[in-house]
Amino acid sequence: MPFTVRTAPVSAAGTADTAYILSDSTDTARAEVWPGFGFNCLRWQLRQPDGGWGNVLYTAPDWETNPVPTRSGHPILFPFPNRLAHGRFTFEGREYQLPLNESTGTHAIHGYTPRAKWRVIGAGGERGHAFVSGQLQMSKDLSTGTWPGDFVITVTYELHPTALVVECLVENVGAGPMPFGLGYHPYFAIPDVPDATADEMTLHAPTGELWEANAGIPTGKRLPVPGEFDYRAAQPIGGTHLDTLYATGTTLPTVSRLGHPRSAGTLHVSAPADFRELVLFTPPHRKAVAIEPYTCASDAAHLPDGGFRVLAPGQQWAAGVRYEWRGLR
Repeated sequence: MPFTVRTAPVSAAGTADTAYILSDSTDTARAEVWPGFGFNCLRWQLRQPDGGWGNVLYTAPDWETNPVPTRSGHPILFPFPNRLAHGRFTFEGREYQLPLNESTGTHAIHGYTPRAKWRVIGAGGERGHAFVSGQLQMSKDLSTGTWPGDFVITVTYELHPTALVVECLVENVGAGPMPFGLGYHPYFAIPDVPDATADEMTLHAPTGELWEANAGIPTGKRLPVPGEFDYRAAQPIGGTHLDTLYATGTTLPTVSRLGHPRSAGTLHVSAPADFRELVLFTPPHRKAVAIEPYTCASDAAHLPDGGFRVLAPGQQWAAGVRYEWRGLR
């Protein structure tokens, strides 16, 4: 099955962009990537039996007037995911102060990449999948902010018939060591149940521990998962409010599964062991569930076992995550 890529002019909140639209020749799968808005894969859709499109990624209905960078689609969180306490940390004897852009104004959150304009460095379609690759360099593409060293991050989205694959390459192009953490913040919906809410969805995640946290900042302790938050056996989410950081400690190929009793399919989230943490989040509107693979804990810079990776000058790191909708067709 051949796949294609085309571009289309788009805009949000008065800011123009060029979207890259990946699709298959039979028009049964498509993805829409906005490079100017954090290289966010804003939409991933599958054709339904009634001929309409079903959303696997949730997009806020007010996106075009209020494009909040981390509340729709597939935000990329780098060089750290989630919160960094007071936006301040010390590395190699130097103190760094980051913008306090968390909603309370107390902490830094989600790094720089979801708010940045990325450069597209390649796109194409072939038999089996279509792809688009975006790149961002700290010193070249970010006019504000600070971080130890200089990085280049390259992300490639691949659209397959029933899957979206996200590949990432991180390079240290600076003169000294560079720490980092990577996270993805996808908001998943049920494509064949458009009115589904998180309360009705069924979740499975093989997570044995969670990080104790105070106002979103881990204390450093890892605890057994209490029953309400234990998804090692699939269970309905119900009224549970999730904004929870888990230590997966697993090398299982499937990190999480999301389903619905009225759906003919199930979402499978798969990641390698490099993604050692998992955040499960139910947004206030509860029209989606965020299943977020992280390579480190929140506030990793302040935790002895937080999981920050450190690359030497010239060193690279690469890993991929796969999201697959199974059973719909």
